[in-house]
Amino acid sequence: MLLSIKNMVCDRCISVVEQQLQHLDLVIEEISLGEAVVSPNPSEEKLREISAALKVLGFELIDKDKDKLVERIKNMIIELVHHSTQPEMHIVFSEVLGDRLNKDYGYLSRLFSESEDTTIEKFIIQQKIEKVKELIQYGELNLNEIAWQMGYSSSAHLSNQFKSVTGITPSEFKSLGTKDRKPLDKI
Repeated sequence: MLLSIKNMVCDRCISVVEQQLQHLDLVIEEISLGEAVVSPNPSEEKLREISAALKVLGFELIDKDKDKLVERIKNMIIELVHHSTQPEMHIVFSEVLGDRLNKDYGYLSRLFSESEDTTIEKFIIQQKIEKVKELIQYGELNLNEIAWQMGYSSSAHLSNQFKSVTGITPSEFKSLGTKDRKPLDKI
């Protein structure tokens, strides 16, 4: 049975969910961001037990198809922004999402906006800014390199977007040495 799970946003989340499901005597056949295929098929009572156990850890079972689709959109964006193996992010998110989900992007965009009270574009920007914060804190790349890696046309474009989201420039963020980063599941 496929379980759709909200707030699985990183490899650590996958590990925690996997351990919890195994603790509940389920066999995990496959697990990835937002999804776990388990056996045997859980009864309604077992599903309530799984839901309660996951909720304690900050996760949530999703049962509505539209909610599952929104969670898949979020997980794809997180995967592309935070876990991509591409050296740079010069992709068209609308095309990637539409192709991978085999749905019209306009439909995906409306559904996402209705469910999340924000647009896919704004969600992508917030995810990219959080990744930029991480890269700034690592200190291994300069702002031009970060801009290129994250798919911005220039460091000025990145700086403007960073400031509009955070209220400070990337340079100010770096000089403050702040750890003001948001968990991915809180964006």
